[in-house]
Amino acid sequence: MRAGMRAGMRVLAVLLCALRAGGTELTFELPDSAKQCFHQELERGLKFTLDYQVITGGHYDVDCYVEDPNGRTIYKETKKQYDSFPHHTEVKGVYTFCFSNEFSTFSHKTVYFDFQVGDEPPILPDMSNRVTALTQMESACVTIHEALNTVIDSQTHYRLREAQDRSRAEDLNGRVSYWSVGETLILFVVSIGQVMLLKSFFTEKRPSSSGAST
Repeated sequence: MRAGMRAGMRVLAVLLCALRAGGTELTFELPDSAKQCFHQELERGLKFTLDYQVITGGHYDVDCYVEDPNGRTIYKETKKQYDSFPHHTEVKGVYTFCFSNEFSTFSHKTVYFDFQVGDEPPILPDMSNRVTALTQMESACVTIHEALNTVIDSQTHYRLREAQDRSRAEDLNGRVSYWSVGETLILFVVSIGQVMLLKSFFTEKRPSSSGAST
C-alpha cells in the first residue's frame, strides 16, 4: 500500500514539473509609432505556437509578423486584436517575431503573448512505450494534468478579459467625468445668464435729465 502511494506521489511530482514546459508568457507596453521584436533560437523540426492579444489601447489592434532565420516572413497580419500562429520550423536558427504600433500616432497599447515551443512531454517517462494499461493512480494523474491545463488556459483567458474590461471601464469613467464637468460649467453659465436677464426685466429705468428740464 505504501509502495503504491509512493509511486503515485512520484507520478504527481512528475506531473507538476511537466506543466507548461517550454513556454513563455509576457505582457508588455507598446508605445505609439513603435515596434517591439523578440528573438528565439530554435532547432529544425520543432513546433511552436504564438498566441497574442491586445489588452488596452486604441482599437485594441496591432501589427504582427514572424520571420525565419533566413529573413523570410512566414506570418504577417495587420491591425489584429488577437490571433494564434502554429508553425513547424524548417531551418535551424533564430526566429524573430515583432509587434508594431507604427500605424498609430497617439494610442499606447498593452500586448500579451504566449510563445509555446515543442510538444508537451508525456506525464510518465515511459508512457509512449508502454504496452500495458495505465494504473488507476496513473489515469487519475493524467486526468488531473489535463484538468489543470484547462484551468490554466481559463485563468489566462479571464485574466485578459478582466484587464481589457477594466481598461474600458476606466476610459468610460474618464469620459463621463469630463462630460459631467462640462455640463456643470454650462449649467453655471446658463444660470447666471438667466439671473441677469430676469434682473434686467425688473430694473427701474430713471428718466433722463433732459426730459426732466423740459
